[in-house]
Amino acid sequence: MLWWLAGDERIAGARPAIEDTRTRVLLSAVCVWECAIKTALGKLRVPEDLLARLEEFEFEPLPVTADHAWRVRDLPAIHNDPFDRLLVAQAMCERASIVSADTIFDSYELARVW
Repeated sequence: MLWWLAGDERIAGARPAIEDTRTRVLLSAVCVWECAIKTALGKLRVPEDLLARLEEFEFEPLPVTADHAWRVRDLPAIHNDPFDRLLVAQAMCERASIVSADTIFDSYELARVW
């Protein structure tokens, strides 16, 4: 999300899928939540107008539901990052792919776009 906003070249491989008008692009509240926590801890800098900037794009907001949270219990113990685990659960529930450079997502039964 942040690389997309910054126009960072690291997301170049995923750009065609994101920009494809036939693609439903979801933006998980988990991403914003992680940014908020890491910003408050001084571990990350994000634009102050992050939410307004996100509205500029036609991403579909994806809230965290009880189904998403409950699905986390069924995930294998591949890693312990709570943000990533919730993103995986959301992707599985929504039958969506994950856009990420992190190869840890390849260990789950879902598609990763990069």
